[in-house]
Amino acid sequence: MLILPTFLLFINISQLGLPLALSKLVAEEKRSTKELFFSTIPILLIIHILLIAGIIFFAPFLSKNLLHNQETYWSILAIALVLPFTSTSSICRSYFLGKQKMLPHVISNITEDLVRLLLIYFGITHFLSYGLKYAVCYLVLSNIISESSSTLVFLFFLPKQIKLKKQDLIPNKENIKDTLLIGIPNTASRFLGSIAFFLEPIILTNGLLKCGYTTTYITKEYGILSGYVMPLILLPSFFSQSISQALLPILSKEYANHEKQKAKRKLLFAILITLGMAIPITLLLTLFPTLFLKMIYHTEEGAFYIKLLAPICILEYLQAPLASCLDAMGKTKDNLIASLLGMSTRTILLYFLSSLRIGLFCLLIAIGCNIVITTLYQIKKIKE
Repeated sequence: MLILPTFLLFINISQLGLPLALSKLVAEEKRSTKELFFSTIPILLIIHILLIAGIIFFAPFLSKNLLHNQETYWSILAIALVLPFTSTSSICRSYFLGKQKMLPHVISNITEDLVRLLLIYFGITHFLSYGLKYAVCYLVLSNIISESSSTLVFLFFLPKQIKLKKQDLIPNKENIKDTLLIGIPNTASRFLGSIAFFLEPIILTNGLLKCGYTTTYITKEYGILSGYVMPLILLPSFFSQSISQALLPILSKEYANHEKQKAKRKLLFAILITLGMAIPITLLLTLFPTLFLKMIYHTEEGAFYIKLLAPICILEYLQAPLASCLDAMGKTKDNLIASLLGMSTRTILLYFLSSLRIGLFCLLIAIGCNIVITTLYQIKKIKE
């Protein structure tokens, strides 16, 4: 759990939102796919060289001063080795998503997960016998094999007769510009989210301690909310994320062909599917929170939080399809602004409300306002 946020952060930085950008640009069918890929490669090479060098140089500082656990040093170094493999797999995935070929995407995901599970099952016990730091390092490095297996699946599905011309290998400045214009705001949006979630427990703890709440109470209630309540409430977001991933290339192609009515109908259809899955689950969670908490976590704590937060989170499930629509429309910057508005509202509200002696309700209100503001802003920009 210590190394995972660092791992995810470095993955987001290393990819710079380029897989999403490529998926959109490939779907538009206005550029040579080969030129797009060879224009992206120099960017990825530069990012990875700088990032790997930075990780190796700052690994001692990260492990000792930020993670406060020197045993994470070797795991951080392992992340540097994994990054090129995750990026390669993601870039290949973006090609097939852009071409709206879902079978390679599905098979690669299944293959990757199976390989990862087998590596964990057969290897983790062996490395745990040497110590936890070796087991975690093995766990990180196992991504090299799982991501490579995913890439091999994609290579199998690539067209067999690809003819490369000399001009295809020369990076196109226009392609580089377009991919960065889409990719950088997407990465910035995720980075803002990471910063907000990093600050959240710090602000909450300081505010509640000043109000007289004990560390035990804060730790317990925040643990219940973040460990039990939020994962359970956000379960339907799995569906909305999957739908939005498939939606992006379809909407990109239709907007590129100026078929706005078709794009509008498909977005509405995606929203209806999302709501059709989310609303029944939300109703069940709201009506029977104790049942699900007992069944999954063997506890009843957090039921009241679920009743309050679950109905608002219906709007949260809509954010992924709406974000895909904005990306398809070329309004990626509006997704960044939506995240900035939502996260800044959440952080500011949490700072002021945590001093009102209302316990964890300050965080519930902040989360709710973040969801409402982000979703309404996305809807407003789509209508414009």
